[in-house]
Amino acid sequence: MPKPTPHRQLSTADERRRTVLRTAVSAFADRGYFGTRTTDVAQRAGISQAYVYRLFPDKEALFVAVVEHCFTRIRESLGDGAAAAQGSSAQEVLDAMGNAYAQLISDRDLLLLQLHAQCAAASEPAVREAVRTGYARLVEYVRGISGAPEAEVQRFFAVGMLCHLVVALGAHELDTPWARTLSEGLRHP
Repeated sequence: MPKPTPHRQLSTADERRRTVLRTAVSAFADRGYFGTRTTDVAQRAGISQAYVYRLFPDKEALFVAVVEHCFTRIRESLGDGAAAAQGSSAQEVLDAMGNAYAQLISDRDLLLLQLHAQCAAASEPAVREAVRTGYARLVEYVRGISGAPEAEVQRFFAVGMLCHLVVALGAHELDTPWARTLSEGLRHP
């Protein structure tokens, strides 16, 4: 009789790494790359700063891992949206992914982390590379799953960036001409 395959459990380090990543999303969302210290992340995670450094060699590596985690969440959300599309036309798939993304950025931490990552990318090469890689994967995914032409894929991402601005400013909550102009036709959770 064959032996049952034991259920593989995550090691304490794997569990802690996931906990640190989740905690770091919130910490970096609050204060950005430049304003967050590894001690802030360690305190929130309930571990020592030395343990954070066992999991990640430095703050830059931790932030890059958080950015990658963020892009993974976005990709999963877009996949869920594509799967929920009411039809198979490029526009129906893009609309469904847009709806899913609109729900996702209602997560304040995720929205802020994306904004902070884009700001840090302007001066930090490792962060820039992580953001480039994340967007490259998202663009290829959206292009492949939707079958949309280049111009529509570009528009999809442009509207996503506008959504960031509208949500960050709370423009969708204002009844002023400029706010209506920016938020008209955008999906809001």
